[in-house]
Amino acid sequence: MEELLKGFEVPPKNSSEAALRRWRKLVTIVRNPRRRFRMIANLEKRSEAEQQKLKIKEKIRVALIVQKAALQFIDAAGPLDYKITDEVRQANFGIEPDELASIVHGHDIKRLKSHGGVDGIAEKVTVSLDEGVLSENVSTRQRIYGFNQYTEKPPRTFWMFVWDALQDLTLIILMICAVVSIGVGLATEGWPKGMYDGAGILLSIILVVLVTAISDYRQSLQFRDLDREKKKISVQVTRDGRRQQVSIYDLVVGDVVHLGIGDQVPADGLFISGYSMQIDESSLSGETDLVDIYEQKPFLLSGTKVRDGSAKMLVTAVGMRTEWGKLMETLNEGGEDETPLQVKLNGVATIIGKIGLTFAVLTFLVLTVRFLIEKALHNEFTKWSSTDALTLLDYFAIAVTIIVVAVPEGLPLAVTLSLAFAMKQLMDERALVRHLSACETMGSASCICTDKTGTLTTNHMVVNKIWICEKISNIGDNENKNIDELEIHESVFSIFLRSIFLNSSAEVVKDENGKNSILGTPTETALLEFGLLLSADHDAYRRRFKILKVEPFNSDRKKMSVLVALPEGRIQAFCKGAPEIVLRMCEKVVDSSGEVVLLSEERVRDITEAINGFASDALRTLCVAVKDVGETFNENGIPDSGYTLIAVFGIKDPVRPGVKEAVQTCLAAGITVRMVTGDNINTAKAIAKECGILTAEENAIEGPEFSSKSPDEMKDIIPNIQVMARSKPSDKLNFVTNLRNMFGEVVAVTGDGTNDAPALRQSDIGLAMGIAGTEVAKENADVIVMDDNFATIVNVAKWGRAVYINIQKFVQFQLTDLPLSQLYNCFGLI
Repeated sequence: MEELLKGFEVPPKNSSEAALRRWRKLVTIVRNPRRRFRMIANLEKRSEAEQQKLKIKEKIRVALIVQKAALQFIDAAGPLDYKITDEVRQANFGIEPDELASIVHGHDIKRLKSHGGVDGIAEKVTVSLDEGVLSENVSTRQRIYGFNQYTEKPPRTFWMFVWDALQDLTLIILMICAVVSIGVGLATEGWPKGMYDGAGILLSIILVVLVTAISDYRQSLQFRDLDREKKKISVQVTRDGRRQQVSIYDLVVGDVVHLGIGDQVPADGLFISGYSMQIDESSLSGETDLVDIYEQKPFLLSGTKVRDGSAKMLVTAVGMRTEWGKLMETLNEGGEDETPLQVKLNGVATIIGKIGLTFAVLTFLVLTVRFLIEKALHNEFTKWSSTDALTLLDYFAIAVTIIVVAVPEGLPLAVTLSLAFAMKQLMDERALVRHLSACETMGSASCICTDKTGTLTTNHMVVNKIWICEKISNIGDNENKNIDELEIHESVFSIFLRSIFLNSSAEVVKDENGKNSILGTPTETALLEFGLLLSADHDAYRRRFKILKVEPFNSDRKKMSVLVALPEGRIQAFCKGAPEIVLRMCEKVVDSSGEVVLLSEERVRDITEAINGFASDALRTLCVAVKDVGETFNENGIPDSGYTLIAVFGIKDPVRPGVKEAVQTCLAAGITVRMVTGDNINTAKAIAKECGILTAEENAIEGPEFSSKSPDEMKDIIPNIQVMARSKPSDKLNFVTNLRNMFGEVVAVTGDGTNDAPALRQSDIGLAMGIAGTEVAKENADVIVMDDNFATIVNVAKWGRAVYINIQKFVQFQLTDLPLSQLYNCFGLI
């Protein structure tokens, strides 16, 4: 059988169209292709959709290229007459929806200026850039400017599934046989006896069609629910004067959206303010070069990705008025790629079908020849009656029945249903399966490369220890008593607070009850919480000092820097990040008396010991530093040397309950768990030991050291690696690639950032974090874990194993022809 199935092989991920078409050409006998292939890729529709996408992308690309030349011709003409309708005027808006949308589509800077720039547009859509949209105005904006939803094809009705079920060639043949049988029966035996045989066949056909249609229809409803879950995205906006999260579907024109690295731009809009903003427009234009966004080039297109920087955006067009909306119409075309097991089982069904067809033809020929011989022996060859015709019809019905019974059409379809059932169960486990094949592949996972922060740990961070003025203070879990006893020299205190409040991408916002809450990454949140506990006024610092330039944190830089203008005219640079990065940038340090002194080798050793001590206590370490730049603002960049070290933070991120047990479950099942993190190696070791991942010190390595090894050296050390610390995205990708290629491991990878996307895509099973994960990471993942929990990941793997075992049971039952009730019980469906 393996030899016969060689052509029925496709990769578990990213199968080429050629591979998909190759196996389908081998399927030369398919009883009902409309049904058997209904939940897998429709290659013709997919090809049409791709052509449509390419046309739209080309249109956008040309528009972006020729816009400057076109605008030069437009400049020669006077301002265009512009009128607004009574409906827009009565709603207190000063600009038409199509006019507003066309400004961003055409990147028309001249027309934007004619409307008064971003401030003018905000005034015409009656919104304050500081306060945002008022909740009571949302419905009016949706009525005038539209909803942020895309046109979708109407769902298929139940009767469409009935029609598909009737397309089975063997059922059609049996229906013809039933009609002929009824006609002959009535002519020879009369009513009602002549109806019995034909009516029995028709009732059987009706029963089969109804059962098939009901099963398929219920399954389509499940897939629709899953598809709706996949599209749920939350974005941060300013509404009613406070920053909050809303669904992407609730966005309206005038919303002020906050964007950061890894986010997908949720609607067309205009850049309000931000730093180092770079956008990847390849999803729309096909161009791979990153696009800088700033005041003179403020146009943001829906569907593009934020690769660097942060910004606030004013929404100008939503839903089908965006170019992304036109692309979204084609995204659901083509269906889901088939899984390797589905392909092989279709191959099995085809091979058995050919055998069944051969025996059906032989049976019909043998019975017919025997019948003719008997007539010849009885000298009745020239005498034919309706009874003889009915006999031959019975022989033909027997042959058709053999084909119906022999071709196990339910085999590949039942696997599809089983995988879909598993997807539904995994949703209950807080895991959303984006690709059907992941349910199957998870069953054979042999290795999990997991992140630390938020997956193994709670992702709720607090400052636990701090080194400042050459003294270590134990803060506990931000306990007020310990904070009151914290000794920070008076001359250092103000600079220390600036380094916390000004060099941060997080924000302190007030909720409906006036209570402070912090929106930002867990690390940023921990530092701001610590600063607020020092009785400091965060808003006062933000109002008093002007931020001139920001270099946001990313996985490559491992630091965040800002330039700040002081009220007296001086400029200071603040930097925070990984200790080995920031410490290398420092030349001075604040000593115990609050004075700035040179950073001697002895002091470096003392600071390094403090950092290692924090890390050994399973604390994430972070350094903050400052530098006086002078009175001139350098547009080219922020200094990367000459800083003064202010403090070292030890941030606690407790291990999640149940993680150690989940790790033991994996090990008992033969699945190796490896931690890959960007943290300090001592921190990584401490957490890995607590989780039961690390069993020996020599099984931990740093990312740069790993990537510097030769292929032969990697081959020796990879099987023993349990922890990889200080790893860059390229190190993680390299590690995953070698695990798969060198050792044939089936690798599951967890990730949450933009830079994790390559490893998620390269792995056999990519698991993105649903809470901390960026949209770029989720887009490249196969499974989205809604609660960022390692225990959930283990449950996903367990369900994958269960599905794989159940499929094997079903195959055995199908081939041994057990009763239908036992087949359904096998999957727990009834």
